[in-house]
Amino acid sequence: MTIGFTAGALVSARGRDWVVLPESASDMLVLRPLGGADDDVAAVFPAFEDVRSTQFPPPSVNDLGDALAAGLLRSALRIGFRAGAGPFRALAGIAVEPRAYQLVPLMMALRQRTVRMLLSDDVGIGKTIEAGLIASELLAQGSAQKLAVLCSPALAEQWQDELRTKFGIDAELVLASTVARLERGLDLGQSLFDKHPHVVVSTDFIKSTRHRDDFVRHCPDLVIVDEAHTCVAVDERTSVQNQLRYELLQRVAADADRHLILVTATPHSGKESAFRNLLGLVRPELATVNLDSDAGRKLLAAHFVHRKRADVREFLTKKDGLSDDSLREDTEFPVDRKFADETYKLSPAYRALLEDSIAYAGERVSNARDRGKREARIAWWSAIALLRSLVSSPRAAAQTLRTRSAAAIASTVEEADRLGAPLTSDASDSDAMEGLDVAPGAEIEDAGARLAELADRAEQLEGPAEDKKLASLVKHLKVLLGEGYHPIVFCRYIPTAEYVAEHLDGKLGKKTVVRAVTGTLSPQQRLQRIEELAEEAGDDPAARRVLIATDCLSEGVNLQHHFDAVVHYDLAWNPTRHDQREGRVDRFGQKRDIVKVLTLYGSDNGIDGKVLEVLIAKHRQIWKDLGISVSVPDAASSGVTDAIVEWLLMRNRQPEQVGLFEPEDFKSAAAEVETEWNSAAEREKASRSRFAQRAIHIDEVAREVTAIRDTLGRAGEVRGFARQALAGLEAVLRDDAEGFTADLSGTPAGLRDVLAPVVGGDAVEHRRPVPFRATAAVARGEAALVRTDPVVGALAGYVLNAALDAKIDGPRPARRCGVIRTSGVETRTTLLLVRYRFHLTLPSRLGERQLVAEDARLVAFQGSPLNATWLAAEDALQLPELTADENTNPAFGERTMNRVLDDLSATEGHLNAYGQELAAELLASHRRVRSASGEIVRGLSVTAQDHADILGIYVYLPVAGGAA
Repeated sequence: MTIGFTAGALVSARGRDWVVLPESASDMLVLRPLGGADDDVAAVFPAFEDVRSTQFPPPSVNDLGDALAAGLLRSALRIGFRAGAGPFRALAGIAVEPRAYQLVPLMMALRQRTVRMLLSDDVGIGKTIEAGLIASELLAQGSAQKLAVLCSPALAEQWQDELRTKFGIDAELVLASTVARLERGLDLGQSLFDKHPHVVVSTDFIKSTRHRDDFVRHCPDLVIVDEAHTCVAVDERTSVQNQLRYELLQRVAADADRHLILVTATPHSGKESAFRNLLGLVRPELATVNLDSDAGRKLLAAHFVHRKRADVREFLTKKDGLSDDSLREDTEFPVDRKFADETYKLSPAYRALLEDSIAYAGERVSNARDRGKREARIAWWSAIALLRSLVSSPRAAAQTLRTRSAAAIASTVEEADRLGAPLTSDASDSDAMEGLDVAPGAEIEDAGARLAELADRAEQLEGPAEDKKLASLVKHLKVLLGEGYHPIVFCRYIPTAEYVAEHLDGKLGKKTVVRAVTGTLSPQQRLQRIEELAEEAGDDPAARRVLIATDCLSEGVNLQHHFDAVVHYDLAWNPTRHDQREGRVDRFGQKRDIVKVLTLYGSDNGIDGKVLEVLIAKHRQIWKDLGISVSVPDAASSGVTDAIVEWLLMRNRQPEQVGLFEPEDFKSAAAEVETEWNSAAEREKASRSRFAQRAIHIDEVAREVTAIRDTLGRAGEVRGFARQALAGLEAVLRDDAEGFTADLSGTPAGLRDVLAPVVGGDAVEHRRPVPFRATAAVARGEAALVRTDPVVGALAGYVLNAALDAKIDGPRPARRCGVIRTSGVETRTTLLLVRYRFHLTLPSRLGERQLVAEDARLVAFQGSPLNATWLAAEDALQLPELTADENTNPAFGERTMNRVLDDLSATEGHLNAYGQELAAELLASHRRVRSASGEIVRGLSVTAQDHADILGIYVYLPVAGGAA
């Protein structure tokens, strides 16, 4: 290292102050801005640039502030910290504030040498955040160097955005549509997984033999698998695609040194074998261990997180086993879903079309059975396609009638099932949602004229006059909109969604905006369409948003900020799909306590009533009883729907009697699904009890949450800071029901410049108020009152820089010194805001890392610096809360501050000793977090650097007549 520039030293270069980092060499300094983040690190060559040693200057007596100055400066400093010294290295630098319960998986992971986790919290709790926390921490500590996220192509861009915006991880998309471009940029013999350290990969793309082998050879040392339940093989009936994904993950998991995080809300899916295969990927012995034994449960507990909303809605409370509720954290989930089922009846013309279509389909199926099994299966899937499209909409029916069946080209029974099933069934473990919302075909051979005639009739039924389902939707949507709801209408097929959107446009009121999102759009275009819908509706309380969507939005996309009701226009034939749809709005961040769910079903079409009765209603009841969703086994669900279709096609009865039937095949299928479902529900209920999170005790969580909040600030501090700082910078604040808004147009130009990139230029220049919300789950354009929000971070940075630079024009609400008269003290008390630097040695399986980290503390003493009586830390924390009860004469204030500054060097011994105490506390905290892994603890060290920076000095004097 360059002589005179040791690690932790302060230097001045390029017009600012820096901290020298341990990575520096004799001819190159690696520097981090004072108080900055690792992303701001720069390399400086002293031979070519002017680099000088520097010291942090003391405050100036000519820049005294008021009673708020100390608290504002301390808060700005803590909010701005991006390189904290605590055991969670990443928390200070990420742009999301995790809930306390989301720290539990992170604490579990840090106790493992090689992290192997199955994150299975319920829908909407925040598994993506939990996985991102673990990944960012492993990367920050150096325990991992590269990251791969395996997910469906529809969710790839969302994962990329989450990693970048919330965790500061720039990942390259590896999809079928991007791989050619990426490979063109490779050197000869180079793998794109070597060139790009962090990637988001389509699971369906990478499972192919060509790409799978390259990925496994160059696989990153940290892998996250989203929707992991779709990547396990269960038995011989498992789809080829699932089998390929499972084989890929088996090879990835075979490297015992690779970190692996599996993410799924449905680890069981009603199948114990699927659950065991998932566990086997996490740790091979979990595939066979007796989970009813204490040893088995203890082994699983270290790797498995499985909580429902009721477990975390109120966290760190006396109910959890703590002595009080001082750390209590409430998470806003909707408390319930309000279900309503509304019926409609077919018009005479629509009924006639349905009858004729059923007669045609029944005839085709009957004739095909006489010709062979392959022909029978092709006809079967064609019939189901026709019936589902007819029940969906006239437009879907017309398209199906004019389109050749996908199964028609099959050469075997198995191929016919593989081609026909995905487009007509709603299996919960379908390979992907992409492409499954297209209208299926029904034409199989020489029936063109007959099908064309039926298609012509279907086209004539468009509109609410003949399509009573559409008329019913319009009526019920008007009620929902009148109650203030913003609904999503889910349809099975693209033609239906487009048809519904077309007919709703202009029918629901002048201030209602209707848009459709289907699989015809790319994943990114879908999100853009939704944002455009929200922007067009605007902030007018009378405006309403209606989104018409297919199931391309039923997984992974979070819609709770813009919508609060769900309408099932088409019944799914597997109730898990309904739960997925409802879960897009019923999740953390939804502002309504009650999410409304409206299901439309035909009372006389022979299908909807039985699907609702046997499948949908049963699923809801289990959800209400257990508070969680339990998947019905796909085979049992298909048995019910197959029995309905079979009866419709093959029984020689009048359609008017369809709604009254109870054939034996249907009774048998319904009884089978009831039995299997009840069994699955009991297993799930038992597993919630058996596998309750016990790996981390609640006291351990409370201790670390307290340490994090003490270092980085608490929610109340951030809210108070934002209001006081914005008011001090001449923003116009207005309270509302959800927090407050700030008009930034009158604030200093420097603040507007730093806020414009995060809030938008129209907010700072055109008087658009910026909403500040008390919840961390905010919509685009809103600021969360948490330290990690970009708006709050930019505000803190400006306040800190303004306090340190007296030459900045405009108001400066935080100052580095002040003299305050208050009734809160009885003798002269001096508060110091001190910034410490710590040298950390963090061992990991990849070797030791040397780091320089920062922490800010308040210390206080009574009397003069030469004869100081030092106060306890908790007493020092109370001083910034004191208010000024008398004015202080400016000349007297300057004389008082001068006396303190003249003798300030006398405090250095105590400050150095206190730094060593803090280092010991930090070392103990690091050891606690890693307590279960002795290898990770060995070699761990934390030392404080002497000569801490004194950023602020605040003298509190008693009011006139008190001792001074």
